[in-house]
Amino acid sequence: MTAADSLAAGRTALGIELGSTRIKACLVDADDPSSVLATGAHEWENRLADGLWTYDLADVWAGLQASYADLVRDAESRHGVRPTTFGAIGVSAMMHGYLAFDGHGELLVPFRTWRNTSTGVASAELTELFGLNIPLRWSIAHLHQAVLDGEPHVPDVRFVTTLAGYVHWRLTGEKVLGVGDASGMFPIDSATRDYDAFLLATYDGLAAGRIPALSTLLPRVLTAGSPGGALTAEGAGLLDPTGSLAAGIPFCPPEGDAGTGMVATNAVAPRTGNVSAGTSIFAMVVLERPLESVHHELDLVTTPCGDAVAMVHCNNGASELGAWAGLFGRFAAALSGRPRAALSEGSAAAAGTAVDTDAVFDVLLREALDGDADAGGLLAYNQLAGEPIVGLDEGRPLVVRTPDSAFTLGNFARAQVYGVFATLALGMRVLDAEGVELDRMFAHGGLFRTAGVAQRFLAAALDAPVAVGDSASEGGAWGIAVLAAYARAASGASLAAYLDDRVFSGAAIDIADPDPSDVAGFAAYLDRYRAGLAVEAAAARTLATGR
Repeated sequence: MTAADSLAAGRTALGIELGSTRIKACLVDADDPSSVLATGAHEWENRLADGLWTYDLADVWAGLQASYADLVRDAESRHGVRPTTFGAIGVSAMMHGYLAFDGHGELLVPFRTWRNTSTGVASAELTELFGLNIPLRWSIAHLHQAVLDGEPHVPDVRFVTTLAGYVHWRLTGEKVLGVGDASGMFPIDSATRDYDAFLLATYDGLAAGRIPALSTLLPRVLTAGSPGGALTAEGAGLLDPTGSLAAGIPFCPPEGDAGTGMVATNAVAPRTGNVSAGTSIFAMVVLERPLESVHHELDLVTTPCGDAVAMVHCNNGASELGAWAGLFGRFAAALSGRPRAALSEGSAAAAGTAVDTDAVFDVLLREALDGDADAGGLLAYNQLAGEPIVGLDEGRPLVVRTPDSAFTLGNFARAQVYGVFATLALGMRVLDAEGVELDRMFAHGGLFRTAGVAQRFLAAALDAPVAVGDSASEGGAWGIAVLAAYARAASGASLAAYLDDRVFSGAAIDIADPDPSDVAGFAAYLDRYRAGLAVEAAAARTLATGR
């Protein structure tokens, strides 16, 4: 079948992922999920309101509709067919956070995202109670902090979910969650692929009399390949207000961005891992055996099939690098003499020619290749928000140098890229000390669109080979589309086998081995970075937010 035939017949799988800065849609051929037929996107941004990072739910639906409409236009432009149905749909989003609803389905408090670090007391109490690391951003930490604080909405809570779970619920009516996303709400028992029953009972004993039994508040857990419900007429109208989209389309279980990143990089089998770089940055390593100790730097989550994964999650990823790219882009535009009124944030022009953000990133990243291996003594702290791995409740982005540092553009750019990977590297060193071994580490996200730069520096940070596939820039939207195609296929094959045989068998993979000079240079940078964290902490204490 041609692409147009597949579109007209609905032999497709649609994936939608709500990321930190973009809502992306990706349409693939259901019989060949490596074939991307159309894409769509919409940019959005979180905001700090009353001291908490949030997104307005109205913006969720406006963004979903815009991204979907963009995909439909792209499909029609490419193939001459305007799709009205699909073989399967999947929804993915940022993991963790807190969306609490009452018995009537009304939101009780504004959405609290993974980025919030206001749950320290709850996180510490639950970690001690469970004997497992419960990070600040996990949904159970948010719920328990609200219980501890006696927030007025707590007695009315009847349903708690993630962003992907919320969107899926509104589109299908089903209160379910993929096991990977669920593992960022509450600990999962890998033997049952469900919430840990003993820990549920333990928590109920702790919170008795203050909230209903926790199992009644959480979404039902599903593994990859399970049916997740079907698009309702109301859901079709929410996604496509034009009324063209047909109801009844089957859904796969909704997943978190960590799980879709694993799928998008074919890293769901033991001894594989991946790094996803965006507003946050995190590494996922599929474990062969349980870890020996509890580490605050490591989360225990799961693959979309429920296998145990060690996760190193850093709240701060490439946003600060993006801010500097915007500044340099604005400088290029000003240098070209373009009128200020003709310029918008994030756009640039050079020599009278428009330059998009990707081009600015490309220049900066290639300049970084000319920097010294240790970034010339420069340091870049990318903490816009708190960073639990290094003990920061709040962040203040900084560039620090000594008078004898080699202050060049190449070193500045390299320091910024190293800064994206620095906290992640600290967490990965803990995993290495546990004796965890990897056969391959894949990377994906927009940072890797410029070939051979961020990939090379990540290899230096991890001192391990890093692979990037030709689907890396599509990221989680493609990953959830693949999960939708997998559920539709109902082949009985394991997800790992499906990915190997049906998705990645002909994929182009580029592998960067660590360069010894880069490894030594990054190690020197990381030593300074660790020592300079006291400066970052002092900045957070002494510099208030707001103008």
